[in-house]
Amino acid sequence: MSAHSILTGETTPRIDDPDGVAWHLDALTRQAPALQAVWSEVGQVQPRINPKHFAGMAKVICGQQLSVQSAAAIWSRFEALPGALEPQTYLLLSEERVRGAGFSRGKFLSLRAVAEAVVAGELNFSEVDGLPAEQAIARLVALKGVGPWTAEVYLLFCAGHPDIFPAGDLALLKAVHQGLGLDARPTIKEMIGIAQHWSPHRSAAALLFWRYFAALKNRESSLL
Repeated sequence: MSAHSILTGETTPRIDDPDGVAWHLDALTRQAPALQAVWSEVGQVQPRINPKHFAGMAKVICGQQLSVQSAAAIWSRFEALPGALEPQTYLLLSEERVRGAGFSRGKFLSLRAVAEAVVAGELNFSEVDGLPAEQAIARLVALKGVGPWTAEVYLLFCAGHPDIFPAGDLALLKAVHQGLGLDARPTIKEMIGIAQHWSPHRSAAALLFWRYFAALKNRESSLL
């Protein structure tokens, strides 16, 4: 197994390639056999890979509370700004230029706080990416403007962290409700408790249920 698969002193794959996702899904469904039916229904589950470190966090912040299409359009304009994807040079960009690409003032300031922390040596993404889930999330949410969803999505999609489940994500809540045949959609607190039983493979569970949510939407569309 490659060096990038080393996490917190143990050899385990990240979820940044199909083999890593499949490894964790195999382990997950042995640990939680109820998820085997969900996996069988959706078939192959692919990783979702974003840029790493500061550029990755910029993309996650860009996508906060936006549709996929809107986020993609804004991101294409933002990443074209000279220096936008490095913390030192991002700090040289004016608010006017960043907001001209489509960022809100809040997103501009949030990313500025991240850049300042990196430049000051207070934030090392390589170090954070290798921490256990709860420690990594705590380190990121200490930054102004970075909430749990932003931290979790960064760790999952940019760091390939294998044990992250964004319990506040509405699509995941809906998918778990349907996929597990629950009487009601779980609350965020209930979802955290459910997902805890899937550790240390929570990221694979998140990818599985996002895929299941997409299958549900396709099924609903075909009935119209």
